[in-house]
Amino acid sequence: MRLGVLGGTFDPVHYAHLRLGESARVGDGLSLDKVLFVPAGRPWRKSDRVVSEARHRVAMLSLAIEGNNAFEISTLEMEREGPSYTADTLELLHERYPDGDFFLILGEDALADLPNWHEPERILALARVVVAARHDSRPEPPTKKASLPPGVLERTVSLPMEALEISGSSIRDKVRRGMSIRYLVPEGVRSYIEEHRLYRE
Repeated sequence: MRLGVLGGTFDPVHYAHLRLGESARVGDGLSLDKVLFVPAGRPWRKSDRVVSEARHRVAMLSLAIEGNNAFEISTLEMEREGPSYTADTLELLHERYPDGDFFLILGEDALADLPNWHEPERILALARVVVAARHDSRPEPPTKKASLPPGVLERTVSLPMEALEISGSSIRDKVRRGMSIRYLVPEGVRSYIEEHRLYRE
């Protein structure tokens, strides 16, 4: 089984997340059977920011992927104690899906930051990396990025996709300021945020 792994805080999940997952699922040469959305438990790179409760983030993800049988939520990072490290997550996924062929889905900015992640070499050993490259960008070839871990070129697949300039931080800011977030997130997610009064002061 070919499994995509898309991690993040998903606070909240938005259309750019969903489009990234779908683009990877049907991407040339990928043809993934499933995309696993893995909400972070305690994201160690965002320890200075308050993250919404796990139950809210999972509920919003459930609403966002409803009706898409190729999308699935894995809560394993929320089920274990301590910081959420991608290398540990991939190892646990290998245990749960022993026949799985894993593809870690990242944006270009995340690839550039990979050397700062926890055990990047172990990540590359456990999964191939799918890097979303916007049509309007010209990313520097991985071979020119001397700081990247060895072997990253052989383990990286480029995924062209359209630019969707949506971020969780901008959505949270709009909610705090009383602005509309309609069409930035699925309607069910927008209603959930409003009902539970998330991201307000």
